[in-house]
Amino acid sequence: MKFSKKATLGLLFSLTLIVAGCGQKSASDANTASTGTSVPVETETAKLNVQVSFYPMYEFTKNVAGDLAEVHTLVPAGMEPHDWEPTPQDIASIEKADVLVYNGAGMESWMDQVTGSLSNASLIQVEASKGINLLEGGEHDHHHEDSEATEHDHDHDHANEATTEEHDHDHADEATAEEHDHDHDAEAEEGHDHDHGGLDPHVWLSPALAVKEVRNIEAGLAQAAPEHAEQFKQNADAYIAQLESLDQDIKAAVTDSKRKDFITQHAAFGYLAKEYGLQQVPIAGLSPEQEPSAAQMASVIDFAKEHQVKTIFFETLVSSKVSETIASEVGAKTAVLNPIEGLTEEEIAAGMDYISVMRQNLEALKLALNE
Repeated sequence: MKFSKKATLGLLFSLTLIVAGCGQKSASDANTASTGTSVPVETETAKLNVQVSFYPMYEFTKNVAGDLAEVHTLVPAGMEPHDWEPTPQDIASIEKADVLVYNGAGMESWMDQVTGSLSNASLIQVEASKGINLLEGGEHDHHHEDSEATEHDHDHDHANEATTEEHDHDHADEATAEEHDHDHDAEAEEGHDHDHGGLDPHVWLSPALAVKEVRNIEAGLAQAAPEHAEQFKQNADAYIAQLESLDQDIKAAVTDSKRKDFITQHAAFGYLAKEYGLQQVPIAGLSPEQEPSAAQMASVIDFAKEHQVKTIFFETLVSSKVSETIASEVGAKTAVLNPIEGLTEEEIAAGMDYISVMRQNLEALKLALNE
C-alpha cells in the first residue's frame, strides 16, 4: 500500500505526541524532583532552543545567536535536504523548541503540515526568505535568456492583498512567520513532493540575499529573547560584514570575465546568476535528484559545443554521473560548484563553512568564466 506524504506526516505526528509526552519534563518539575521543594528556576541565563531546517539556516542562525542559543540542525550532515522528511523524534524536537528557523519558498516541503499540527503555541517560526522576491523555477533556464525574469514578491505581509500565488500567509506585520496557513493542498499529491511549488528556494546562494535572511533571523531571535536584541544585532552586523565583503569580491571577479554563462548540475544558482549578471545553464531542474530528459541533455550538449564551454559543474551531495557524461561528450572537464545545501563530513572536519565554501565557488567560477 502506498501512502501520500500527508498521511505519512500525519502518522509521524501522532507518534510524536507519544514521544514528546513520555520524554518531556519541565525544568521546574526536575528541580522539584531533585530537591523535594519547588524553587524558582533561573531563566535569565537559559539559552534559547533553536531548531533549524538545514545547513545554511544553521550557519546564519549560529552566527546571529552566538552563545545565546543552542542551535540544532534537523537535516543530518551529508544528506540532501530536498529528499529529507522529519522523523517523530525530529517533530518532538520542534515541539519543544523556542524558535524554528527555515528557508521557506517551498524548500521544506514538509513544513506546513508539521507546524500546523504542533501544540507549542509559543514557538516562534522564522521564515528566512520572507520579503525576498522569488524567481519562478524555470525562468533562469538558458532557453529564456532573451526574456526578462518575472519576479514574485515573497513579502507575506499582505494582510488584505490578493496574490497570484498559492500562498496564504498571514503574518500581520510580525517580524517572524508565526502563523502559517499555506494553501498547498493541491501541491501535496504524490509526484510533487519536491517541486517547491514552482518557486526557486535557493536564495542563500546570493550573498546579497543571504543578508536579508540573516536580518530575518535576527528579528526572530530578538522576538524570542528581547533582552538580548542588541547582542543579536551586533552579531548579525559582524556576520553581514563578511557577506558584504564576499558580495563585493564576486562582483569584482565577474565584471570583466570572458564569458557570463556556466553549466551546472541543477538549477540552484539562479539568484546568484541574476545578482551578478551571469547566465545559469542547468542540466536538471530545481531538485538535484530530477533526471534530465534526453531532450534536455541534448540541448545542454548543443549549448556547450556552440559556446565552447570548457567546464561542467557538479555537486557534492549527489551523483556527478550526468555532469561527467556531458563533459565527456563535449570534451570538457568537471569541477565542483557547491549549492551548500549541506556539508559533507569531510568539509565539516576541515572546518569549512558557508563563507569558505562560497569562496571556493567563486574561485571555481573565476576559472570557468575565463577559459
